[in-house]
Amino acid sequence: MIKRAFYSESIAGFLGRSTEAVLGTLTVNSSFGIEPTQRDAWIEEIRILRTALQPHRAEAGKVYLEFTVPRVGKRIDAVVVLRHAVFVMEFKVGESKFSGSAIDQVWDYALDLKNFHQTTHDKTVVPILIATHAANELIAIDTTEHGDAVLRPILVGADSLSQAMERALAFDTAPSAINAQQWETGRYSPTPTIVEAALALYGGHSVGDSSRSDAGATNLAHTSEAISRIIRSARAESHKAVCFVTGVPGAGKTLVGLNIATQHFDKNSELYSVFLSGNGPLVAILREALARDKVRREREQSRDLKLGQARSEVKAFLQNVHHFRDDCIADPGPPIEHVALFDEAQRAWNLEQTAGFMLRKKKRPNFDKSEPEFLLSCMDRHHDWAVVVCLVGGGQEINTGEAGIGEWIDSVLRSFAGWHVHISSRLRDTEYGAGKVLEALRPRPNVHVDDGLHLGVSMRSFRAENVSAFVKALLDHEKDEARRLHEEIAGRYPIVLTRDLDKARGWLRAKARGSERYGLVVSSQAQRLKPHAIDVRAPMNPIHWFLGPKDDVRSSYYLEDAATEFDVQGLELDWAAVVWDGDFRWNEGRWGHFGFKGKKWQRVKQLERQSYLKNAYRVLLTRARQGMVIVVPEGASNDPTRAAEFYDPTFAYLKAVGLQVL
Repeated sequence: MIKRAFYSESIAGFLGRSTEAVLGTLTVNSSFGIEPTQRDAWIEEIRILRTALQPHRAEAGKVYLEFTVPRVGKRIDAVVVLRHAVFVMEFKVGESKFSGSAIDQVWDYALDLKNFHQTTHDKTVVPILIATHAANELIAIDTTEHGDAVLRPILVGADSLSQAMERALAFDTAPSAINAQQWETGRYSPTPTIVEAALALYGGHSVGDSSRSDAGATNLAHTSEAISRIIRSARAESHKAVCFVTGVPGAGKTLVGLNIATQHFDKNSELYSVFLSGNGPLVAILREALARDKVRREREQSRDLKLGQARSEVKAFLQNVHHFRDDCIADPGPPIEHVALFDEAQRAWNLEQTAGFMLRKKKRPNFDKSEPEFLLSCMDRHHDWAVVVCLVGGGQEINTGEAGIGEWIDSVLRSFAGWHVHISSRLRDTEYGAGKVLEALRPRPNVHVDDGLHLGVSMRSFRAENVSAFVKALLDHEKDEARRLHEEIAGRYPIVLTRDLDKARGWLRAKARGSERYGLVVSSQAQRLKPHAIDVRAPMNPIHWFLGPKDDVRSSYYLEDAATEFDVQGLELDWAAVVWDGDFRWNEGRWGHFGFKGKKWQRVKQLERQSYLKNAYRVLLTRARQGMVIVVPEGASNDPTRAAEFYDPTFAYLKAVGLQVL
């Protein structure tokens, strides 16, 4: 069993042990140097806990100090298991006020245990914030509309902790007491966001440390090992290989790629790897989050690190694919990396897009390779071995010039006869767009089909794994299947419908607890939402939007700036409002595709652009981890660009598949 706390003992044992003995255990088990301020804080916490727990000396229960929460990367000051409740306590020693960030902190801890600690799922969780110098006032005990037995944070001064615990125990009674020994052995199975996962991996943790332990995480570990085997084999046998990994939305393709890259980002290693993505917002957000976290961790160890230096270090293994391409153009030699992992490989540019860009931006006429072919040729410069890993999402092409996975395979067939090819067994599925080109691989030697290269379980929504299947059915106008899947997920993953954007904002604010992130997302073609103060042509900064705190007007929390599919692809929110415009509208039993040109909507006839528009809504509808509200605005009788018939049928269709109307 993993030891999660620096100190743990029965209530009676804790009360019977001296303060010095408890301090000694905390100090021995800590992983950092103990400053006098930390020692003084522990002494005060122990004193307050002793007073609060005296009435419970004879009761079964247990005290845990400095309880580790792996997903958050922090430690809870104290956890007390008593009767039917799990008390989560955060102490602010010397403070007299309760800051919003401190309230969110203790709420985050409580929600983390409730959602990801197996033996806490069905328990009452009581977050308590203790500001030791705060006035001892009336203690409010309340729950939320979520119905998951997580109370609202209780705010108390030092002398009111005992009363708060008594009132919380009386507020919510359960049929049986918690067995502390069984509780602490519960499996911790977190589902991190991609930012949280990247922080954990870059900090030296494995995929198993920072992700669930169920079938989804097992799949992640299995796929990571399958890729590692391919890399080891290529190096040992001195050959080159390309590997195609598939996965449903939110299954963890990016996480697998980061897992491999962070294992080998030492430039002195033969297995030196680079993680490449053409997703500019994703790269920018991950780089900034990793750099900030690295500075924080260094400062905790009393080491000074400038943010600029941290950013430079992060860039070494996490790069924009276009910058990697430019470096390879400038230097004709082999890149330093032997392993290149391409995220969202299906979005690499086709020949026309690449050649046009090279002519316009780089002044290089007659460029004759698509992006997949050129990137493979860069890795082919190695004289001994190289591995290219293509991480492939289904139905994720959302921009003009994106080649799809077929161009990668065509490039291999056309120009790289000696390469080994490893393909997911699901690459043949229609949503991955490989099409008939896969048939040409059949007679080729050294082609390997591997079930382990498919990630089939969505990790994004820890509340309901079938959200992506529901969205697929919804967009494929399979109404009965969408209704069935919605009924299956509705109890755990709320999806509601409204015509009022302000109601949607209120719903998001009511649903989100602690620092759970929420925001507005819209299609990049949603140009007639301007009357609702949403202008897709007004740029927003993805770093501020995704990483900014609640008091930052540029953050998603303010519900002012909306993110498009280009901003959010590969990332996630806890709660999302999808605002639907007339660009993708339900019309006589099927979806209609429209673009706004000049002063009116025009039908999109090109099949490729229709696919991009559908995929844009697929991206938007699969961003939320815990639930979403879909907003279909009312039409306007005095505005022909917002006629009711552009919106009403869409609202009716979504209502018909079972979505509850706010």
